[in-house]
Amino acid sequence: MEQKSLAGKVAFITGAARGQGRSHAVELARRGARILAMDICEDVDSVPYSLASRSDLDQTVAEVEAVGGEIVAVQGDVRETADVAAAVDKCVEAFGVPDIVIANAGVNLQRGSEPDAQVAFMDTIMINLVGVWNTVHAIAPLMVERDQGGSIVLISSTNGLSGRGGDGSGAVTGYTASKHGVVGIMRSFMNWLAPYGIRVNSIHPAGVPTPMVAHPEMQAWFAGNPNAQWMGNAMPVAMLDPLDISRAVLYLVEESGRNITGVTLPVDAGFTGK
Repeated sequence: MEQKSLAGKVAFITGAARGQGRSHAVELARRGARILAMDICEDVDSVPYSLASRSDLDQTVAEVEAVGGEIVAVQGDVRETADVAAAVDKCVEAFGVPDIVIANAGVNLQRGSEPDAQVAFMDTIMINLVGVWNTVHAIAPLMVERDQGGSIVLISSTNGLSGRGGDGSGAVTGYTASKHGVVGIMRSFMNWLAPYGIRVNSIHPAGVPTPMVAHPEMQAWFAGNPNAQWMGNAMPVAMLDPLDISRAVLYLVEESGRNITGVTLPVDAGFTGK
């Protein structure tokens, strides 16, 4: 029988309709956490691949329920403070104040030929960085007021620790800047929240075969980028599994991470060590 190490806990997860977000939702639910799953469930014009759909979010609900979990799914855009606030209200109404926050929603606009560098840069910053700020800023004060501690995990990237692959484009620069910025949010909130027993950490995955990476425009970027040959992992691992990242999330949010805060945790098969 699966140990219910997170029984009684509430987890708020963004970008939960597929990929890493769905994996986090299922694995936390498997261990007893009740899940608020938020996702935009519609496309963004500048993103060169289809974003998750409502049916994807429904599939997350089905997979969480299949492992015995409780879940409320909310469609919303992390760029919009009103959407985040509405999702937080639904979470509090259904389950209570979150004990765990996983700010996972993100995009990567790399493509073979960039149509508008400014748009690519700004849209990436708004989703990957402002969206993280909106999420944490909406929930952290409630966690402080509740005064029962908690754990916040921000999903960054190896690009949050390295500038490798930079090509001057708005997409790549925006992605790297946004993921570095997530570290700044993490460190700032860590200093504020540590006295309240709330831990804040970031995870930095290498490539994971989610729709954000596995699409033709990304392959076109690799084919045309002279730095692409330097992007590989140190270990003979081409891509990580979403479950690899979920296990790192579990390490940080469970009892195993009770004294860990302010950490930038690479899960990258040695990418950042090269």
